[in-house]
Amino acid sequence: MVVGHGVEQNTFRHGEFPDERGRFGRFGGRYVPEGIMAALLELESAYELARADAAFTRELTHLLRVRVGRPTLLHEVPRFAARLATPGLKVYLKREDMAHTGSHKINNALGQGLLAKRMGKRRIVAETGAGQHGVAVATVGAMLGLNCTIYMGAADMERQQPNVVRMRLLGADVRAVDTGKRRLKDAISESVRDWVSNVDTTHYLFGTAAGPAPYPRIVRDFQTTIGVEARSQILVAEGRLPDYVIACVGGGSNAVGAFHPFTGDARVRLVGVEAAGRGVDTGEHAASLSAGTPGEIDGSFSYLLQDDDGQIAGTHSVAAGLDYPGVGPELSHLKDTGRMSHAAATDALALRGLQLLGRSEGIIAALESAHAVGHLLDLSERDELPADSLVLLCLSGRGDKDLDIAAQQLGLG
Repeated sequence: MVVGHGVEQNTFRHGEFPDERGRFGRFGGRYVPEGIMAALLELESAYELARADAAFTRELTHLLRVRVGRPTLLHEVPRFAARLATPGLKVYLKREDMAHTGSHKINNALGQGLLAKRMGKRRIVAETGAGQHGVAVATVGAMLGLNCTIYMGAADMERQQPNVVRMRLLGADVRAVDTGKRRLKDAISESVRDWVSNVDTTHYLFGTAAGPAPYPRIVRDFQTTIGVEARSQILVAEGRLPDYVIACVGGGSNAVGAFHPFTGDARVRLVGVEAAGRGVDTGEHAASLSAGTPGEIDGSFSYLLQDDDGQIAGTHSVAAGLDYPGVGPELSHLKDTGRMSHAAATDALALRGLQLLGRSEGIIAALESAHAVGHLLDLSERDELPADSLVLLCLSGRGDKDLDIAAQQLGLG
């Protein structure tokens, strides 16, 4: 079954977080130099005014419909479910891969792009790892007439070359970052330097539900369209809420967007799936919730991977979008309160999920999303998924950007 239109008005109970300090329990806040504080406060004030302005909401909703393709489909995948070992299992995919630009990233990019114009900013700057956020930002820059600069780790540019080409075709100035590990964390640092140097004319369009306040809330709010739609759609399709909502977790934007509308429904299990890389026990992974400890990263207090001296640890994942040593404060809070469980899928398990979904349903997922698919496969194989379960899985992106990696890893060249 495919459910697309007829989405009901959302009626979920909003959580109480963040508080007035930008905190989700003990997580979040602003750990930034004084020079950035004024820009963050300006952004927070502009966002509060925008979200109270019906005209802003109407424009965003209209553009999400006519330019992004929302609501995205809720798609039952019975042939995939039949290949799993759980009797009576039903699996629905929230098809964010079908949104314009191929992932959920466009939801937040468009919202922040409109906010930048409202603030009188003529330029946007962004970081990207897998390139999906960068493509979304470049797209929004072209749509709204904003100059666009995107920083990307040189290592990520090598493994995500198709998205580099897309960004440049869309008119973005894509700048390679050769410092540090040459990955997402380093791209964030360069983006912040640029923003601070050009704050009068530039908005930093941060891509995930992390960083200093108010970014975790802003990104969460713009991505919550995923869960709002999915909640209404599955009620139409099945007449009840799912038993599980599963999403991959890097920084956390697709996961928090899918989870937030279900946080008030205690019987719905929320499962965030991180990158176990070559195995959490090997140290070559990006599983901050599973193996990290609380600390400060990129201006926020949350779970992260760090050594005994508090230095950020190196990471590894076959999926560039999960190859990040931290996670957002709201997901950190959901972990600590027990509202969300977490798991970690290895590179090998994600590749198995990628293959099974492709061969059973004709859907090639992004490697990031394939971690969630692989975890569902693993749950079933370990007989930890009850019979007759109803599962909603956020398929956050499509896999055309990963074809070279998949060919190499799976011997398909």
